[in-house]
Amino acid sequence: MIKRLIILLLLFGGAAAGVGYWKFQQFQQMNAQLTAPRPPAVIASARVRQENWQPMLRAVGSLRAQSGIEITNEVPGMVSLINFDSGQVATAGEVLLRLEDSVELATLESLKADQRLAEVQFRRTAELMPKQAVSKSEFDIAKATYESAQAKVAQQQATVRKKVIKAPFSGILGIRQVDQGQFLPAGTPIVSLQALDPLYVDYALPEREFSRVTPGQVVRLRVAAYPDAPFSGRVSAIDAGVDEGSRSIRVRATVPNPERRLRPGMFAEVETLMQNENAVLTVPRTAISYNTYGNFAYIIGEAEGGGLRVQRRQVETGTVREGRVAVIRGLAAGERVVRAGLVKLRDGQPVTIDDSVVLDDGQVVEQ
Repeated sequence: MIKRLIILLLLFGGAAAGVGYWKFQQFQQMNAQLTAPRPPAVIASARVRQENWQPMLRAVGSLRAQSGIEITNEVPGMVSLINFDSGQVATAGEVLLRLEDSVELATLESLKADQRLAEVQFRRTAELMPKQAVSKSEFDIAKATYESAQAKVAQQQATVRKKVIKAPFSGILGIRQVDQGQFLPAGTPIVSLQALDPLYVDYALPEREFSRVTPGQVVRLRVAAYPDAPFSGRVSAIDAGVDEGSRSIRVRATVPNPERRLRPGMFAEVETLMQNENAVLTVPRTAISYNTYGNFAYIIGEAEGGGLRVQRRQVETGTVREGRVAVIRGLAAGERVVRAGLVKLRDGQPVTIDDSVVLDDGQVVEQ
C-alpha cells in the first residue's frame, strides 16, 4: 500500500515538473518576442514642399439664373396648341402655347366693323364742318365715337395677343405642367424658363472681410455634380448693407456657363481669390495625424547604425487645398515625412520606404 502511494506521488511530481518546464519555455519564448527589435515598418514618403498659394475667402452659396421665371397665362382659356417639349431650348419671342381664341377673334372683327363705320361718319362730319352743314357738337360726338371704336379694337387685340403665350427671353424650358384641351384659369403655371448662361452665384462673407472684396474679383466654385471640375467667375455685385442678424454681407458673382453644366439651385463651395500670393510649406494631407492634443507628423531620418528611423514631431497646420495641407510651424522645406502608414508607427521605429504605394485618392508623390 505504501509502495503504491509512493509511485503515485512520483508520477504526480514528474507530471507537475513537466508542466512547469513547458510553461517556463513558453514564458521564455514570449519574453524573447517582446524584447526582440521590431522589424522595419514599410511606409510611403513625401517631401515638404514650398509653394505659392493665393489667399482666398471660403464660403458656400447657391446658383441662380440670371433670368428665371414660371411662365403663366394672363387670361383664362382652354389650351388649343402646345408648341414646346419639356427641357427644350426656347428663343425669345417663340410661341409656346395658344389658348382657344375664336370668340375673341369674332368679337374683334365686330369691333373693327364698328371702327370703320365710326371712321366714315367722322370723316363725313369733318368734311361738312367747314361748310357749317353740321354743328360743332355733332363733330365732337363723331370724333369721340371714332376714337372710342379705335380704343375698343386695341383693347380686344391685346386680349387676343394674351391668348398666345411666348417666351419672354431665351433659355431652357422645364417640365410642362399643362395638357392639350385643359382649361387654365388666369395665373396657371405652364412651364419654367431659365436663362443658363451666365449664372449668378450668391453667397455671404463675414463683415470683417468687406474691405477685401471688390467687383471684378475672381471667384472659383465647385459643385457636387462635378467635384473635380472647378468653375470660374467674377464678383459682379456686393450688397448695399450688412445683415444685422448674421453680421455678414451678401456677394453675387457672375459665372459663365456656355455648356449649361451648371443649373440654378445647385449648392456651391465658393472661393474668392485675393490678389497677392503667399509662400507656404505644404505636405500631403495624409502626412498629418490629427489629434486632440495637437497634430503631428513623422519625420524620416538616418539611424545611427544605418538605415532609416522616424521621429514624431508636433506641427501646426493651416488650410487644406487640393489634397495638401499648409504647415505653419514644425517642418522645414525639403524634409521627408511619412505619407502613408502612420497608424502602425511609434517614435524612433526603423522604417523602409516604398513610394509605390498609391492612396485611395490617387495622390502622386514625388520621389
